[in-house]
Amino acid sequence: MSLRDRLLAVLVAVLWGLNFPATEIALRHFPPMLLGALRWALLAIPAVLFVPRPKVKLRWLIGIGVGIGLVQFAFLYLGMAAGMPSGLASLVLQCSAPFTVLLAAAVFKERLHRRQVIGIGIAVLGLAAIAVYRSQVAALLPVVLTLAGGLGWAIGNVCSRGAKAPNPLHLTLWMAVVPPVPMFALSLIMDGPDRIAGAFSTLTSGAAWESVLGLLYIVIVAALVGYGIWNTLLSRNPSSSVAPFSMLVPIVGVLSSWAAFGEHIPVAELVAGAAVIGGVLYASRPVRVLLSVPTLQEPVAGAAPVDPGLVPTSREP
Repeated sequence: MSLRDRLLAVLVAVLWGLNFPATEIALRHFPPMLLGALRWALLAIPAVLFVPRPKVKLRWLIGIGVGIGLVQFAFLYLGMAAGMPSGLASLVLQCSAPFTVLLAAAVFKERLHRRQVIGIGIAVLGLAAIAVYRSQVAALLPVVLTLAGGLGWAIGNVCSRGAKAPNPLHLTLWMAVVPPVPMFALSLIMDGPDRIAGAFSTLTSGAAWESVLGLLYIVIVAALVGYGIWNTLLSRNPSSSVAPFSMLVPIVGVLSSWAAFGEHIPVAELVAGAAVIGGVLYASRPVRVLLSVPTLQEPVAGAAPVDPGLVPTSREP
């Protein structure tokens, strides 16, 4: 990757990391399901009006929308609304990486290399440590809900792998068409019409403007700008070079949550989170393929010796 692309990848990680405290601020005014519905509706409207539908099978498009758009953000927002700190949420959500590898192995029969198995094992142990620690000192439910969100992200990743969209940005925008209606329906059931009406009727109040700004950041900066740059980087660089930069997201998420809210994450959870990130990084490293180099045969008795200068050391294309 060029220096410019590496700096852009770091910028995306910063934008996505700041998405977690922005979400926590938005949830102060909007109920979880309503926030998710608004997030995707604000993306779906311009997508339908101005962006051509991606040339992929409908089942993959629906799968991405359900996995990433509905399941991931429904459970993530519910977890954060139930008390999951934004910084810790950015760490636990990295469970999507080992989930993605395991699902891809099951669906597409992709072979798991030893390095991937070891890395996934380390990441899973780190997540288990976080769950055990939280069960002893705080509520476990927010962690479980966030893990379910990571599983939804993994499902969407596998569907995206199966879609093989010629234009990933169009696919990213059109997946926003799937979640709004189910999320509005869930909001009606879980939040009730009165709470929804109250959220809309008080949008102009002074207490709501921070949450509105948080919602706009989620939609415009984190989604449109972040995914736009990310997909551009993936289009001109190997995914193995781009993907590891996403491991910077929880670092930014933890630091920004600490700066914004004074959020403190215990040392035990930080160590376990580092194990999750380290395991994912180790599993994502490219596998080296060792090629056997043929050796020169021993000279046949009575044959003329071979001049070393005539032995080709490279082959022209």
